[in-house]
This record gives sequence, structure tokens and C-alpha cells, in this order.
Amino acid sequence: MTSSSEKGLLITLEGGEGAGKTTQAAILKEKLTKLGYQVVALREPGGTRISEQIREVVLSPDNTEMAFTTEVMLFQAARAQIYEELVLPALEQGRVVLMDRSRDSSVAYQGIVRSFGKDKVESLNNISTQNTYPDITFLLDIPVKIGLKRRADEGGENRMELENGKFHQKVRKAYQELVADDQQNRWRVIDATQSVEDVTDKLWQIIEPLLPKKSEAISAEK
Repeated sequence: MTSSSEKGLLITLEGGEGAGKTTQAAILKEKLTKLGYQVVALREPGGTRISEQIREVVLSPDNTEMAFTTEVMLFQAARAQIYEELVLPALEQGRVVLMDRSRDSSVAYQGIVRSFGKDKVESLNNISTQNTYPDITFLLDIPVKIGLKRRADEGGENRMELENGKFHQKVRKAYQELVADDQQNRWRVIDATQSVEDVTDKLWQIIEPLLPKKSEAISAEK
């Protein structure tokens, strides 16, 4: 395994739909920036011009006929672009990189639930990320019914969110499987049914000790 960087810190937020990953990434970015860290907050798929175009295709509710293999490759293509263009350079520059989903989403959704194969997806992940793993990965765990209701209330469901409840139950189980098989000791499980503030507090308690000393951090760019 190749670590994210000797300088930077790569934090990923994983979990099913409606777990609050996007909300927490935004809060953490603001908190870290105020403390003087140079932070890059990204989402997968997306984050770059090319990756956002791929996102529109792979998540469009109009593309329900998409083959599973096509789905796998599109997610990996978007990942390869964001790592090459943004993630790896940011880590080399000593930044804190916050990601709303990354390689583990593909293992859970495509490798396990879509039955594409965990090992196959991890091999593709290693190509896309150039053998980069997160320093810490948080599973924001939430019961499926609660998570899907949150997303429905927000509106604008994408192709993955429109899958039935059984699919999303399998996703939750897949994430729990990844946590149970955590050989790198990088997974931490957070109860996402808590208030936004409580979830942030739990995340911060774990993240803070991992941060580089402020004297080593680069101030945020304008």
C-alpha cells in the first residue's frame, strides 16, 4: 500500500445515501481552513471539468439501461482524472484533502453489491488512484429508510439513489463488510443518525490528532 503522502492528509467520507457526507465535508473544510490549513474538498464522481461530465452520464436517471461494467469503468475514469489533476498534487503540496466518496464506494457498490468482484475493483482503484489509499476513512452509518427519506426530502434523486430499498440494504451491509475486513486500520464508524453537530464533533475528535503541526501547514490560498 502506498500512503497518501508524506506531507498531506487524505480523509474520505463514505456511506449510503443521505448519511450527511457532503454536509460534513463542507463543515470540516471550513473548520480546517479557519485553523490555517490548506484544504481541498472534493466529491466523487466529479471535482474536475472532465469528471463532472462523467458524473452527469453515470448518475443520470435517464441512463437506467447502463451496463454494470460501463458503470464500473465510468466511475474509475472519473477517479483517475480527479486523482491525477487534483488529489495527488494537493497531497504533495501538503494540503488536507477531504473527499466525499472515493475508492471504497466502488468496492462497496460495484465490487460487492453489483458482484463485479472486490479484487477486480481494487485493481482498478490502484490504477485510478496510482496506488493511493486514504489516511483515514469514515463510514457515516445510517439505517436505509432514514437515509433515503433524507435524500427524498432534498429532491433531485440520481440513478443510484433510485435503486430499491433492497439494493441500499446491500450497500450498507457491504460497507460493514469492508469495516470488518479493515487490514489497514483506517476505518472509523460514526453513527450518522446523530445531529449534524454531534457527528462533526465525533469526526473532529479523530481527525485533530492526525493533522500536521500548524507550523508545517501551508496557509490556504485565496
